Amino acid sequence: MLQIFVQGLILGLAYVVPVGMQNLFVINSALTGRRTRAWVTAALVVFFDMTLALACFLGIGVLMQNVPMAKLVILLVGSLIVMYIGVALIRNAKNAPEAQDVDVPLRKVALSAFVVTWGNVQAIIDGTMLLGASRATMSDAEGWVFVAAVMCASALWFFGITLVLQVFGHRFSPRHVRWVNTVCGAVIIAYGARLFVQFILLVAS
Repeated sequence: MLQIFVQGLILGLAYVVPVGMQNLFVINSALTGRRTRAWVTAALVVFFDMTLALACFLGIGVLMQNVPMAKLVILLVGSLIVMYIGVALIRNAKNAPEAQDVDVPLRKVALSAFVVTWGNVQAIIDGTMLLGASRATMSDAEGWVFVAAVMCASALWFFGITLVLQVFGHRFSPRHVRWVNTVCGAVIIAYGARLFVQFILLVAS
């Protein structure tokens, strides 16, 4: 079982480490938000990423492929909210980092964490193929150990980058943080636009 756990941990890290929406969201929060809010944000992303991994393990991607309307709704709503998040980041980039993230309601942070995790339909389908294929080669007991390790990898990574940025974040000047905000916002807008284009193409097909 230890070998299965290590295998799941390595695969989980390989899946979550590449820079993507979740990483940008956590990095931005750790650099610009209050210390407590940064940890809450990381915890929310970890929670939603764990639920996504579990859903992929159980095969939600297959459901989405068989129910086109579910895919359309997620693409449309997800793309609009993602682009809104990106625009807000760029709009607030001119503010000093100490002035940001003070009055952001927790429900808004939770919604943003949910969208950057569950808003990527392709990631859900790819995750289903990846984790589903791994599940097919294991016994039930081994499969649950494997997916638990994948979820542990999510916690290790997102809490880890939050800790690193909390410790070394003081080395970033306000100008650096504003630059990070602007770049993150631009990437997030582009990502949301890509989701919206996918929505248009699905409707037109």
